[in-house]
Amino acid sequence: MARIRVRQHVNPLSNKYQQSISIPDWSQIYSNLSLPFHLDLGCARGRFLLQMAQKNPHRNYLGIEIREALVIEANEIKDEYNLTNLYYLYGNINHFLSELLASLPINSLQLVTIQFPDPWFKKKHQKRRVVQPEIVEIIGQFLNKKGQIFLQSDIEEVAQEMCEHFLENPQFKPLKSDIWLTENPLEVMTEREIATLNKGEKVYRTILTLNN
Repeated sequence: MARIRVRQHVNPLSNKYQQSISIPDWSQIYSNLSLPFHLDLGCARGRFLLQMAQKNPHRNYLGIEIREALVIEANEIKDEYNLTNLYYLYGNINHFLSELLASLPINSLQLVTIQFPDPWFKKKHQKRRVVQPEIVEIIGQFLNKKGQIFLQSDIEEVAQEMCEHFLENPQFKPLKSDIWLTENPLEVMTEREIATLNKGEKVYRTILTLNN
């Protein structure tokens, strides 16, 4: 399938992305709702989750993306693979995350990944970054007590800020005393991670858990 062309960045604060969304009936999408969920925020074209869902049929995968054309394409591809443990949802996560997580089975959220989010370098634009204190608080409310948060970026400032937002919330702590990981613990890398490493550039990664 040929790639569709979409804007690389969209402003999540624009009026277009302020509307609420309709939460699907998950029993009509996933074949087994008793499986743990992996939520990927900002899943882009969804290729990372596509591979993960094929490798791990014992887990449900849900990707959220603000660019609707990418979500439509990703769902078409997952349907071609007949995957019943994967779905992509369109919308601005800053406006419906609590409603979304409340709709999932209780204690099913096991892993949240936020990988290479838009950096929004200009100071006046940094409020557009996906990881904000409100998002952190909501994730902490719904994450399984043994769940994990995996963060990574090729921009050190962005990675540090994401990590700081989580650690400023008393619900979270680093998985290890050495916060930054030298290797990716997941079995699949995103396209952005592969491209970054191929250029010889560094990726900043960390895993956080609940402070039970």
